[in-house]
Amino acid sequence: MNETVLLDVADGVAIITLNRPEAMNTMSRELSEGLADAMREVRDNDAVRVAVLTGNGRAFCAGADLRERNATGRGFSSPADVFNTSTGGGIGAVDTKKPIIAAINGYCLGGGFEMSLQCDLRIASEAATFGLPEITYGFFPGGGGPVRLPRFIPQALAAEIVLLGERFDAATALRYGVISRVVPPDQLMDTAHAMATRIAGFAPVAVRAVTELMRSQADLPLDRALRLGSSLRWIVGQTEDAKEGPRAFVEKRAPQFKGQ
Repeated sequence: MNETVLLDVADGVAIITLNRPEAMNTMSRELSEGLADAMREVRDNDAVRVAVLTGNGRAFCAGADLRERNATGRGFSSPADVFNTSTGGGIGAVDTKKPIIAAINGYCLGGGFEMSLQCDLRIASEAATFGLPEITYGFFPGGGGPVRLPRFIPQALAAEIVLLGERFDAATALRYGVISRVVPPDQLMDTAHAMATRIAGFAPVAVRAVTELMRSQADLPLDRALRLGSSLRWIVGQTEDAKEGPRAFVEKRAPQFKGQ
């Protein structure tokens, strides 16, 4: 990991902060690689049960670093390079198998917006601004926006966002269904942390299984998605935590989940 990405782990929650505030947390090669390192730590550290992704300063992430691309004459080797496993960079490079909450604090544009769509939950500050402006610069949204966005919101709304390249505010994002909550700026991280702490208190195997199913179901026919859900339900049912939950309910106490 490097100084462009900060990672703090406590009580089952990992806070990942994009830390290029002077550049609106734009996705340089260094930041992309640092983010992939942070995601590997989330995946491999059994003490981490859920992650929160946010940005330092006025932006969540304002997309690709166009200055780096222009200065080098090439930047990333392909439009999707920042999210490509071949570069070891970006959130999409690592399947954490754990829930990720995007706490969108400010500008969430281009690749930054596309990155937020790869998270399992998205909440935003009232100060957040969203958009996919790539079309206005003559290039293609390379982080999966034109594919993922129509899966989350109506096709007509997704087409407007992609083809017009216009920005929209957090209230509009909530109305479209892109995010689930809008909160005052000074409450964003407290809200995200409260959500993460609640999830971290649940049985880890059950949380990972539900997360896997929700991530996979869009690519599967309904019958196969339901079969996958049945298989995952059986697996979760064999765990000690699945026995602990009902036992704690009967004994009128809080369950002690151990991830077993």
